[in-house]
Amino acid sequence: MKFDITPPDDALRGLLQQKIDGKTKPQGALGRLEALALQIGQVQQTLTPELRMPHILVCAGDHGAAKAGISAYPQDVTWQMVENFLAGGAAINVFARANGIELVVADAGVNHAFGKRENLVDAKVSPHGTASYLEGAAMTAEQCAQAMANGAQIVADIHARGCNVIGFGEMGIGNTASASLITHFLAGIPLADCVGRGTGLDDAGVSRKLGLLEKAAALYSGDPVPLSVLAHFGGFEIAMLAGGMLAAAERKMLLLIDGFIVTSALLAAATLHPATLQYCVFSHRSQERGHCLQLEHLGARPLLDMDLRLGEGTGAALAWPLVRAAAAFLNEMASFESAGVNKRNEAKV
Repeated sequence: MKFDITPPDDALRGLLQQKIDGKTKPQGALGRLEALALQIGQVQQTLTPELRMPHILVCAGDHGAAKAGISAYPQDVTWQMVENFLAGGAAINVFARANGIELVVADAGVNHAFGKRENLVDAKVSPHGTASYLEGAAMTAEQCAQAMANGAQIVADIHARGCNVIGFGEMGIGNTASASLITHFLAGIPLADCVGRGTGLDDAGVSRKLGLLEKAAALYSGDPVPLSVLAHFGGFEIAMLAGGMLAAAERKMLLLIDGFIVTSALLAAATLHPATLQYCVFSHRSQERGHCLQLEHLGARPLLDMDLRLGEGTGAALAWPLVRAAAAFLNEMASFESAGVNKRNEAKV
């Protein structure tokens, strides 16, 4: 599937910066909000941006490698948490409701038969989740392409309803391990630095997880390129997120990026189409050890640092009020001229 992703036109940057600097405040006094307002204006190519119908897409999928003990939780927790999302009881439900965000939950390949559900998008690539990358490729090239296409279509449908800002979240027991391998191969970061506690492994569990992932990495003979790495080590939910991100950037939406797993999907998407990064707002820095290294690799500065490591898109939901505030001050805050306030005295003292 091909995507046509171009960076925002830079022609408006000067006028946006002039508008920001002309607000009733010392230049730079709103700190990171000023850079965020500038980014939003450039993404939308307007001096008066409008953030419409914010959504968060949570993709869920199971991993064959999870059965080998790479997580502190059993695989059944994936489908049980999807049920929790559908019942409105998870953290992402709470934060989405609190901040006026519509939540979309998609089954990318959970090892469970949900049946037809009102609030669940059925986008299963396989009814049993991925194969185990501890034995071979997690998915075929065709399955990876299908997962990406499914994610792109879901985002296209959301955009068609009027949404222009979308956050991304995930659920899948074992997916921090997949994210570690993807990050290792696509960002060139030592695997030991990518592997963390995930859902709460103790030191012995982390050591076991690292040992298994080192064996999996040694078995890989493909090229360190996005589609090959994603198919070999990814989950259907991670591939779906990558496709969704590319579709969102193609439509010039604002992307709210969550934590470690979501950023691993972005690594794949941005390696394929680097301009995708210019549409991304990095919501927070996760406590998962590899996330700060992902952010450094991408040259990204997150908005929040709150020791989060839950996933689900929770960081994106919590960062949304800051994004909304940045657009609001750009649109609504008075200028020195409109308020009749004197500008800074430039005379040297």
